[in-house]
Amino acid sequence: MTDGQWYVLIEEDTRTTRSADGGVLKLHRWTLAASHLVKGTEEQALAVAEDAALHYVPSFLAGYASPGDVPARQAFLAGDGAWLVHLRQRHRACHVRVSTARLVHTQEETQAPPHSFKDKLRHALNGPEPSDEPWRPKA
Repeated sequence: MTDGQWYVLIEEDTRTTRSADGGVLKLHRWTLAASHLVKGTEEQALAVAEDAALHYVPSFLAGYASPGDVPARQAFLAGDGAWLVHLRQRHRACHVRVSTARLVHTQEETQAPPHSFKDKLRHALNGPEPSDEPWRPKA
């Protein structure tokens, strides 16, 4: 457990455009674009989040910008302290969410040891072993 590590999280609405059956699909997906450690208190993290909401330019717009361009920006402060920012520039628009969070848990990835040839053959003949039980809340 880690205490007192405040982060500013920036989520972007990433969009890709695909063509399918003669139509154009705009696919949206939220992704965590950045996480910045703030060395200080929650209030300092909130101030850094506000600065990010007022100045951060997502890669979607930055890739098309010329030096000196400043996008149109509407920054909304939600009741939970998160910022929702709508940006427009050169006929393109996107939005980002900026929030603060306290890191409370980290866990490194672990990998199971490789299977032996015998286990691979057994798996091929018998099918996969039953998976672990899914997570459920403790009673």
